[in-house]
Order: sequence, then structure tokens, then C-alpha cells
Amino acid sequence: MKGIAMYERELVLAKQAAIKAGKALKEKTCMGIKNSMDKDLKTAADQMSEKIIVDILRATDYSILSEEAGIIEGNQDYRWIIDPLDGTVNYIKGMDELACVSIALYQNIQPVFGVVYRFMSDELIYGVVGQGAFKNEERILPSSEKRVAQAVMATGFPVKRDYSTKSLSSFIQQVQKFKKVRMLGTAAIMSSFVADGRIDAYFEDEIMLWDVAAAKAIVDAAGGITNLVLLNDNKCNYKAFANKELWNDFCSLGLNGVG
Repeated sequence: MKGIAMYERELVLAKQAAIKAGKALKEKTCMGIKNSMDKDLKTAADQMSEKIIVDILRATDYSILSEEAGIIEGNQDYRWIIDPLDGTVNYIKGMDELACVSIALYQNIQPVFGVVYRFMSDELIYGVVGQGAFKNEERILPSSEKRVAQAVMATGFPVKRDYSTKSLSSFIQQVQKFKKVRMLGTAAIMSSFVADGRIDAYFEDEIMLWDVAAAKAIVDAAGGITNLVLLNDNKCNYKAFANKELWNDFCSLGLNGVG
């Protein structure tokens, strides 16, 4: 991996792309629904945001994986992973505080950095692995909660997950051990909140990689614990915990193998 200082240009581009796309989303000029299949929903806003981001990131020669466009070929050693609008339903329903732009840079399968921009609150959360995580340039750290029974966790039901009774029963076994459970409707925000202590743990199974790629980098950079298992079709199982002690407590309860 290149020395971390050598990613400064890429981080500047990612921040610029996230902020420019976020400002355009804030104007709400593209609200039409393009596609609504099963539990998924796509809008013109998703496509508009993606175009803004991709146009900026093409200043590099890296490949791009984006929710809307799929794979854009380029240098295979590095890959941008983009969710141009995470929390689309929140966005069109007027719960704008719970929608964001998410951009990550990975080297092969390792995160380099992530940027999550909550455009309605002008909150830019980013983290560079090995260098720390920040919220509007202020350093952030995960919580010190060490016990699952006292922890606040966040989760959700991704559009492509298994909704069978057996799968949901396993899900209940995991979440019922926590003090409180929150469902905010946006994986990138829920996971990045682990990085600054607003949430103690977050996990979802069969979530799309672009939903959590940036947030994983941010949690890693902040000093939290993450576990991401790649599945087929760009899905993954993903967990983020504030610290090793909380993760160990979760595992000691026999919950890591549930699901």
C-alpha cells in the first residue's frame, strides 16, 4: 500500500465529490422514482448524485463500483466504492437528516479511507485507516461501552436479505441481548455513528457492499472493530463494534455464529 500521505489527493477528491453531490441532493430537484421493485427503490436523485461523483473521481484511473452504474473499469489495484444516496426512502419521505452520500477507496479488499456526508446537517464524517477519523475536522472516537447488555446497537433489513422465518428468528436472537435497538434506514450513517460513539454496535447481514464500505473504513480508522465477509453479487455480512471488549462480549454470548 502507498504511504498514507500519498492518498491526500484522493481524499480531497472524495470530499469534493461528496459535498458537491450532497449540495445537489439538498436542492431536491430530482425526486422522480425511476424504479421500484420488491423492497428496493431508485430515484432520479440517485442517478444525478452518482454522475456528479463519478465525473469527479474519474480524475484518477481507479476502477469504480457504484450502486447505480455497477463496475466502471480502471486500475484494478484500487477501487472507488460509491453509494450516491444511502437512505433513499428517508430522503423522499422527508427524513433528510437520515440520508447521506458514501464514498470509499479500497486497495484490493483493504479499506484506505471512507467519506460519509450527511448533506442536510452539513456533517462530513471521514476516516483514513492508520490516521484517525474525523467529523468536520474534529477527531472522533468510538464509545467505551464494553457490555452488550448495556450497549445501543443499530441494524436494519437490507433489500436483498433473506426474510424467511428462520433467518428472522436468528436475527432476533442477536438483537434481543442489547440494551436498545435502533433502525435508522441508512447503513452508512448507522455504521459511521459507531466511530463517534453515538451507537455502540451495528450489523446487518446480506447488506450491499457499497452501503457499508466507507463506514467500515471510518470505524477502522477511529479504532473500532469491524468484520466484513464478502458474499456473492456484491453482498456482504458486516459488523461494527466500538471496541474489542464489546466485540468479545458479543462473541462470548454465542451470537457471532447466529444468523
